Amino acid sequence: MTIGAGTRLGPYEVIAPIGAGGMGEVWRARDSRLNRDVAIKVLPGDVSADAGRLKRFEKEARSASALNHPNIVTIYDIGQSDSVSWIAMELVEGKALRELLSAGLLPIKKLLQIGTQVAEALSRAHEAGIVHRDVKPENVMVTKAGLAKILDFGLAKLTEPEPERGQESVSPTVSAGTEPGVVMGTVSYMSPEQALGKPVDFRSDQFSFGSMLYEMATGRRAFARRSAPETLTAIIREEPEPVASLSPQTPAPLRWIVERCLAKDLEDRYASTKDLARELATLRDHLTEASGPSSVAPAPRRVRVAGLLALAVVLAGFVGVFLLARRVGGRPPPSFRQLTFRSGEVNHARFAPDGQTIVYSATWGADPLSISSTRSGSVESRTLGTPGADLLSISAAGEMLVLRDGTLARVSLTGGGERELLEGVLDAAWAPNGTDIAVVRQRGAIGSRAQPGTSGARLEFPVGKVLYETSGGMEAPRVSARGDQVAFVDHPLRGDSRGSLAIVDLRGKKRRLSGEFNSIEAAAWSPRGDEIWFSGMPANASMAIYAVSPSGRQRVVARGPGGLGLQDISSDGRVLLTHGKDRILLMTLAPGQATERDLSWLDASILGDLSDDGRTLLFTEEGEGAGSLTYSTWLRRTDGSPAVRLGDGLGCGLSPDGKWALVVRLQPQPAQLVLIPTGPGEAKSLTHDAIDHRIAAWFPDGRHVLFAGSEPGKGTHLYVQDLDGGAPRAITPDSDKRRALWIRRPVSPDGHLVVWFDGERFLLCPVEGGSPRPVMEVANGEKVVRWNSDGHALYVQDSQHTSVKIFRLDVSTGQRQLWKEIPAPAPRWGSGLLLTPDGKSYVHGYGTSSSALYLVEGLK
Repeated sequence: MTIGAGTRLGPYEVIAPIGAGGMGEVWRARDSRLNRDVAIKVLPGDVSADAGRLKRFEKEARSASALNHPNIVTIYDIGQSDSVSWIAMELVEGKALRELLSAGLLPIKKLLQIGTQVAEALSRAHEAGIVHRDVKPENVMVTKAGLAKILDFGLAKLTEPEPERGQESVSPTVSAGTEPGVVMGTVSYMSPEQALGKPVDFRSDQFSFGSMLYEMATGRRAFARRSAPETLTAIIREEPEPVASLSPQTPAPLRWIVERCLAKDLEDRYASTKDLARELATLRDHLTEASGPSSVAPAPRRVRVAGLLALAVVLAGFVGVFLLARRVGGRPPPSFRQLTFRSGEVNHARFAPDGQTIVYSATWGADPLSISSTRSGSVESRTLGTPGADLLSISAAGEMLVLRDGTLARVSLTGGGERELLEGVLDAAWAPNGTDIAVVRQRGAIGSRAQPGTSGARLEFPVGKVLYETSGGMEAPRVSARGDQVAFVDHPLRGDSRGSLAIVDLRGKKRRLSGEFNSIEAAAWSPRGDEIWFSGMPANASMAIYAVSPSGRQRVVARGPGGLGLQDISSDGRVLLTHGKDRILLMTLAPGQATERDLSWLDASILGDLSDDGRTLLFTEEGEGAGSLTYSTWLRRTDGSPAVRLGDGLGCGLSPDGKWALVVRLQPQPAQLVLIPTGPGEAKSLTHDAIDHRIAAWFPDGRHVLFAGSEPGKGTHLYVQDLDGGAPRAITPDSDKRRALWIRRPVSPDGHLVVWFDGERFLLCPVEGGSPRPVMEVANGEKVVRWNSDGHALYVQDSQHTSVKIFRLDVSTGQRQLWKEIPAPAPRWGSGLLLTPDGKSYVHGYGTSSSALYLVEGLK
């Protein structure tokens, strides 16, 4: 069948040719049914003649036709007329991106407008499970109004030969691997995995898109060589010339995005194309800030107060005993101005861009967490209307980063709605340029969403570029003034406040700067950028303010009675800090008692184990009273008798006969298991291997222990260790990288099953091998406490604001019933629950916090 003007293809009348290429001829046609013009692509004859390829194409095209996005050309119809196969699609009036590039470099603003639209279209397709496989300038149309449209979704498989069974072809739209000219046009945008014939996913499109962005920014193709084979070799093995050397005017954030997309290792590209699109959109919306000096927005509206009071509040006793580590002769002592007075806890506080407005998040009384602002000379605060949000950072333009239930959002100080950015976030901060964000995320977070149950954290700067990962925890990312380094607090164990201050450069080279502290939190660069200040609590001392230089020179800035928490440093050297105290309390309902008894001992008592008769408690002190960096394990009778210190380490479990405490010794690394006698005798080392032992429990027979640990290069697994020695035996598969949430009594009474958490649900894992089976879906932060005495049920804890509810869950039927409700004071934060097998006696822990915010001048 010959195609020409007047030819009818189904309901479409061909009007005139538009163009031709490796994918076939394109014609303008008229849809007689809807009275509209469309584009008709007539497929090559070899495709029409190959039933297998045609069938696969139709399947792809139908999937692509379901995509509904303003930046994706809509597919209307596919069909055959005589021997001609065709596809009808939206007609785009405009120019191909290739034509625009041929006219010269695009302005950065236009580049970002087009690039963002293309990235958003790819993100939509990738979310639907569709990969383009042939992203290039020829497949992007731009209308006169600047609207970008991607062509040929679903058509990349047209030129592929039929793959072997069980193997998916990844060829782009080329007809021969060595043809010059048009072949070169596609080969230049292939990903390394395409060039190697490996399977592809959405990250292959990211690489092709990065090649296109590179050309848009520099006017040169990233990998073009004299022939297709040479080009393929360059894609696989070589790095393109840096964008900065070819186009110095390109903003640094755009260069970073291109570099991320062009990473050879697909794991180093974006975990989600949605993140890529979001970064481009952010850069597009803040182009002025990214291209030049940071602009500072006008000062937020002044706080309305009853009157401006000139306060010079000096706390009697507090300032009197406040000591400076370095006193320079003749220098006046620092001054303290209290800013908050209500009973509760200040979480975070930051200076606003004007330097006089102070914004903070706090929990007062029984009220939920909220953000307020005040002025340095005022005693009143104004609420900003962000219930449940925690303040993390404020940019030079007056935009806050706030965190609510793991979701990071940005909101203006001057008002307006929140814009959600990322999920799975632990902490974040603006870079000094006011555009980029350093973020600490749950290590299993993929794109904007968090994958539950994965251990550890990762530091990204800018968002999407991973600089450092750890199986432990991180907080307080702080970007240097030049944007070339990120300081952060590094915790070896997740959920543990012990750690040190570290720094990482943009190549991912990480160094530890400070010594190790019992507890460390918060950080801020000094105004001159020559030090990072932070809050740290060494052994046998209160939380104090320290400073360390990038070379590792450490000094004490200030210390005093009670804990000092660094919050922020202004450009003129004024400091925001909190002064207060946290305490963890232990309450028990002992056997035969009708009312609870307070078993709290020092300042931070962490539950370990409760004997089956409910009369002996094992616990750990981890606060100032612990006395060492390795914590201390204690034993106490629930009748209120004085506690006895057993030794260093994290107390995990009491042996069935009550004679031994199973303890994790944190130092030296990796942590090991130790048995400490509860009476006369000497401690015994149970393990000495390369596994980092996290926490452990006894088997009912007293001859084995279960522990959670990680071997080098592997995730966290559960192991069984014999007391007689020998190598431990893993009972969760090597391929399992998920975090096993610890349950203090996880082993069933018969020793055959272990209950554990895979991040989404609780499962029963056979000790002697076999597939785990789910026993309970997680809802509202529920936790399994332990097995009951006959092994037929689990006790499940559900902590509410005013009580702790305990349910009895039948493991056979999945049915649950309320067993007990324990009143708990509010506000409080839970610190665990121990229960006897009969469910009648218990010990539960909860924390209390109290702090006030101060503005300090004169600290050096």
